[in-house]
Amino acid sequence: MPSLTAIRGFKDILPKDIPYWRLIEEKAREIAKRHSYREIRPPVLERTALFSRGIGEATDIVEKEMYTFEDRSGDKITMRPEATAGVTRAAIEHNLLEAGRALKVFSLGPMFRYERPQKGRLRQFHQLDVEAYGDPGPYVDAEVIGLLYEFLKSLGLKDLILVLNTLGCPVCRPAYRQALVSYLEAHFSDLCPDCQRRMELNPLRVLDCKNPGCRAIVLNSPKIGDFLCEPCRTHFSQLTEALSILEIESHLDPYLVRGLDYYTRTAFEVHAGGLGAQNAVAGGGRYDGLVSALGGPDTPGIGFAVGLERLVLLLAQNELIEEGPEWYLAILSQEAIELSLKIASSLRANGHAVACDWEPGSLKSRLKRADKMHALKVLMLGDDEVKGSYVTVRDMATGEQEKLPIESFTGQKNAI
Repeated sequence: MPSLTAIRGFKDILPKDIPYWRLIEEKAREIAKRHSYREIRPPVLERTALFSRGIGEATDIVEKEMYTFEDRSGDKITMRPEATAGVTRAAIEHNLLEAGRALKVFSLGPMFRYERPQKGRLRQFHQLDVEAYGDPGPYVDAEVIGLLYEFLKSLGLKDLILVLNTLGCPVCRPAYRQALVSYLEAHFSDLCPDCQRRMELNPLRVLDCKNPGCRAIVLNSPKIGDFLCEPCRTHFSQLTEALSILEIESHLDPYLVRGLDYYTRTAFEVHAGGLGAQNAVAGGGRYDGLVSALGGPDTPGIGFAVGLERLVLLLAQNELIEEGPEWYLAILSQEAIELSLKIASSLRANGHAVACDWEPGSLKSRLKRADKMHALKVLMLGDDEVKGSYVTVRDMATGEQEKLPIESFTGQKNAI
C-alpha cells in the first residue's frame, strides 16, 4: 500500500509557518480597511464557462492549467485558478454594480493551477486579490498600485520594482494587433508550437511566452506605445505622473501583457529582491470590458493579485518568533490536576491565553517546555501548593517568583 502523503504541488502550512501567514493576512486587512476596501469571499468552485469567457480560451491557464471536472449533474466545474473572474461574477449576480456605483473589495484565499511546482509556486496557492470597479480614470490605477506598495512595505519588503505597460483599448489595439501579426508571420517557423497557435487566437499572448527563441523574436517586435490612441496615451501619462506624486518609481516594459485576456490599458507587475529569477510577487491591471463580457453593466475595473507563498519565502529570511501563551500551567503532581483544570478554565474565561501539559512532570522539564513555547509566566502547582492553597508564579523574562493565593486564579473574575 503506497504511503499517504500530500499531493505534489499541495503543501501543508505547518504551525511554525503560521506567524508569517498571520502577519500577511493581518496587514492585508489593515491596509485594505485604510483604503476603504471591503472583504468579499467568493466560492472556490465556479462554472468552467466563467473562466473560459473571462480569462480567455487562448491563455495557458484555460488551455493547460485549470482543474476542471464534471459534477454529478454533468455540469463542468472548475477550481478557481484566479480570483478576479469570480469576484466580478459575484458583483454582477448580487447587483453590487448597479447604477454604475463604485465598488472596492478584496479577498484572501486559495487558487488552483496544474503547473510545474517550483520555489514559491504551487498547484494550490494563496492570493490577496484587490479589485476596484466603477472608475475609468488613471488616478484609481495609481491608488490601487499605491495600496499594493503600502501593503508590501508594511511587511518590511525592500528593493521593490514596479514594471508598467499600457495595452491600449479596443480603439487602438486592432492596429497594433495587425502590425504584430504581420511581424510574427515573418518569423512563424521559428516560433514554438504554442505561439504558432496563439497567433490565430490572441497574438498578444506571444509577448508573454517564456521560450528563449520566442523571447528573442519578441524583442524586435512592434511596440504598443507606437499605436496608442490619444485617450490611452493621456491615461498612461497621467498615471505615471500620479505615481511620481506617490513617490513610486515605474519602469516601462513595452512587452508586459500579463497572462490574462481581459486586461486593457494599464498592466503592471511588482518584483522583489531575494527570490531569484522568479521574482514577481504581484501583478494586475485594468479590465474595462470584463464586467460586460460576463453579462453585467458596462463597468470599468482595475485590480491586482499578490502571491502569498512568495511573500512567506521573503519574510522567512528573517525569523519571526510567534508570541507564546500568557500562562503555562506546570503540573508537578497527580493531586494538582483537578485544581489545574479549574484554574485554566477560570483564566481562559477571563481572556488569558493558557497552555498546559496534563501529564505531571518535573519542574525542570516543565520550565523547559514553557521556555520553548515562549510563555510569559509559569504557574506551578505541586503537592506543596495544593496543601498550602497557593500557587507559585514565575516570570520567565526576569526569573522572579512569588506565591499567590489560589483564590486569585479561581474566582469568577480573577485578580490576575
